[in-house]
Amino acid sequence: MAQRVARNLGWALAVVLRRWHDGVEEVLFDVPHGSRGYHVLSTVVHEDLPTQAALAAHLSIDRTVMTYLIDALEADGLVERKPDPADRRARRIVATDHGGKVLAAAERRVAAVEQAMLAALGPDEQAVFQELTQRAASRIHYEDPDADPCTAVQEALSERP
Repeated sequence: MAQRVARNLGWALAVVLRRWHDGVEEVLFDVPHGSRGYHVLSTVVHEDLPTQAALAAHLSIDRTVMTYLIDALEADGLVERKPDPADRRARRIVATDHGGKVLAAAERRVAAVEQAMLAALGPDEQAVFQELTQRAASRIHYEDPDADPCTAVQEALSERP
């Protein structure tokens, strides 16, 4: 007989978040700071943000924390700071070739974690789940762009029973 689980959105989201976080942290062994570093590297590769400050604002990460994340990614040869041609005081964060390769491999591993995590859903349901979750998250971020999602994740995960 199937175990009956609570019909509670908060509980369900927490279970999914914990499984995602645990699985992703395990496979991001080559990315400094795990999922946080992964999000920064992914954004550097896939978005066109002019400065480190813009990158921090886009990801809702404190600028001081962003400096440490960029320092670690740079130390591992994944990104580099380059002068911004439009503002010589500013630095653009640019992925290195090595960083692009590390990210591509990490994206494949993260996708495998996500697919395994959502194995109870069919392929179409997985796509719908991801689309709807992304849409809800984008709306929430739009309404409260200063909220730090990394802090929220850390707080949620620290409340494990």
